[in-house]
Amino acid sequence: MPTMRLLAVLIALVTISAAAQDSVHATDEQAASAAQTAKDSLPDAPSSQDIAATPGNQLNVNWLYGSYVPKEVPLESLNADRRFKLYVRQTFTTYGIYIKTTFFAVRDQIHNTNPEWGDGLEGFGKRLGTRHAEFIIQNSVISLGDGLLGWEPRYDRCRCSGFWPRTRHAISRNFVTYDRTEKSLRPQLFPYAGAFTGSVTTTAWEPGNPNWQVKGYQAVITQIPVGMGINFIGEFAPEISRVLHRKKK
Repeated sequence: MPTMRLLAVLIALVTISAAAQDSVHATDEQAASAAQTAKDSLPDAPSSQDIAATPGNQLNVNWLYGSYVPKEVPLESLNADRRFKLYVRQTFTTYGIYIKTTFFAVRDQIHNTNPEWGDGLEGFGKRLGTRHAEFIIQNSVISLGDGLLGWEPRYDRCRCSGFWPRTRHAISRNFVTYDRTEKSLRPQLFPYAGAFTGSVTTTAWEPGNPNWQVKGYQAVITQIPVGMGINFIGEFAPEISRVLHRKKK
């Protein structure tokens, strides 16, 4: 199935990105640990929780599996300013959305999606622009909806241990999120609403008068396995990184 092939490619790419990003995080954490040891020997040294709760640690964005909160960092509700910063990072200033856009545009080019656009450079440019618009709209709907209701837009790594509890957490978080208390669960509506809205909007300029209901439905269905797969990789990214590092040694 095309969706499953797409998911397999995304998982492979995310695995590579997890190794790269978590390698950087591992180095940062080692440096922070050494610094914390030195600070704890001084009067009035800040606690490890004080350091973990700094604003920067609440706004982690991986270039492929998106925003997340590490297991050791307390999950804090985001205010409007932090939500806007997170939206800008995910949508404009990190290169993940541009890689994602290019990946899907190349796929569309290979499959000759919207053949009226042709298979040349001009056609690729139209496919690239369409996908980029779709993903910006998707991110915007997610950020706006979660922001208005005060719901959690990030993936939080499970505070549990064991493969199956963590896997259940990764799967369930594709369907539920938290309200502003970061404890009560709410339906994970806006990733699906964003996928639907982004896909439907692009039918306004796509040739051939595509059926917007079908396009929206396909986008929502695709979001289910892709969302679960990305959550799974985001959950186990530290372990994946350690395995890859051991193999390199």
